Amino acid sequence: MASSVKPLAGRKVRSMEPSGTDSPAAQAPAVADNPEGSRYELHVQGELAGFVTYQRSGQVISLMHTEIEPAFQGAGLATQLARFSLDDARKRDLAVLPFCPYISSWIRKHPEYTDVVPADRRAEFRLT
Repeated sequence: MASSVKPLAGRKVRSMEPSGTDSPAAQAPAVADNPEGSRYELHVQGELAGFVTYQRSGQVISLMHTEIEPAFQGAGLATQLARFSLDDARKRDLAVLPFCPYISSWIRKHPEYTDVVPADRRAEFRLT
């Protein structure tokens, strides 16, 4: 039996994606530095979903604590915060002291970030 369904090639197909704030682009997490609050913040649809607190002293940034709000846990947001904070420190040529257990563990799993931690402090964070 021949199918009467034509292939999609050449046909205009209307997206079934809902419009407005439910689109994937609107749901994409946004991470930014909040220097007044001494933390990196991650927002989802304008709502604070998580943060990494830090302390700055000259060219050193100490990453102290990572927290994801319960409603947003399990979505990989802590990874996005870790990567953003470390990338930002690298761009600013800051030495990173990962006192936060999550961040130091994340660096161990992503050794390409070990270089942001001063060589003489890596053993303190089990990065050797």
